[in-house]
Amino acid sequence: MLKQKLLKRIRTSGPLSVADYMAECLFHPEHGYYTRRQPFGADGDFITAPDISQMFGELTALWLVETWSAMGRPADFCLCEIGPGRATWMRDILRTAHKADPEFVAAAKIHLIEKSPRLIDVQKTALSEHEGQIKWVSTIDDLPALPTLLIANELFDALPTRQYVKTTNKWAERVVSEQDGELIFTIGTGTIDADTLPLSADGAEESSIFEYAPAREALAQEIASHIAEHKGAALFIDYGHVKSDLGDTLQAVRAHKQENVFANPGDADLTSHVDFETLNIAAKTGGSSIYPIITQAEFLLGLGLIERAGLLGTGKDQATQQAINDAVNRLAGNGANQMGDLFKAMCITSTGLVPPAPFGQPNATNDTQ
Repeated sequence: MLKQKLLKRIRTSGPLSVADYMAECLFHPEHGYYTRRQPFGADGDFITAPDISQMFGELTALWLVETWSAMGRPADFCLCEIGPGRATWMRDILRTAHKADPEFVAAAKIHLIEKSPRLIDVQKTALSEHEGQIKWVSTIDDLPALPTLLIANELFDALPTRQYVKTTNKWAERVVSEQDGELIFTIGTGTIDADTLPLSADGAEESSIFEYAPAREALAQEIASHIAEHKGAALFIDYGHVKSDLGDTLQAVRAHKQENVFANPGDADLTSHVDFETLNIAAKTGGSSIYPIITQAEFLLGLGLIERAGLLGTGKDQATQQAINDAVNRLAGNGANQMGDLFKAMCITSTGLVPPAPFGQPNATNDTQ
């Protein structure tokens, strides 16, 4: 049982950072969440946008085809997804792209970055009709030296984050400790450089929380460096905030419900909101051009979500039309349990490549607004 292993580790070696706790819960080789569970879909713990409707993948496919055309339609290019899950998104993308422009699919050297043998088996089944065209790799370094189109959905939120707490005199790291056989939060001895804190940290009240995820920045910079060197673009869709800010967003989700982050280590998904401002800065440091962050609603509506929904619903019965309408609301709405405003879309490109709408001109500065 992972909880007992964590308690033993804490008693032996001292408190864990929040990042180390997340990493153990999610990726422990024997008891980790992604090692053992099937998290995706109605029968899992959460539903991602590709699971909600085929329209998500269809519209993304059209954006990718347009971006490939803007790249000069290279005869060989790398189409990469990081963290493909059940491969629903990639399957819908390839199906739609084949109809829109068969040459896009023919030119694509498809690479999926996935470390879970269990999920690789699921992905191979989902993409069986493309057998022989897909290569599974473990890291960015394994990608070929080709122009690249890279996508990732709900990737960065699962990468571990550290947390820092405002105390009387300083910002101290929040850590996971043990008390009476239970996991608890306490204040550790580590601190954070004041230059890393957001502007809202000035005058913050005691007990305020700041989340800092260097692992996310490192990955964004690594991807940006690859894009800058080999040309192309990357599209990230995740939930979070446009500007760096304070707040405790660490959450555990199991069976589509939130629960205490210490309730079931290894049996619940642990995530936190993505700080897109720091990702954009990291991508710029990596050499890529960056663009204003937009909401998922702006991304999908700008690509014709409403029009596509209308076409899908034409001639269908009332129940099907209602299901399509519900999917549109879930993907682009701004109410409770809707993704439109909470989820953001981020694009980076190599120098000189301007991606198609709904993204605009690259930012001249590190400002992500």
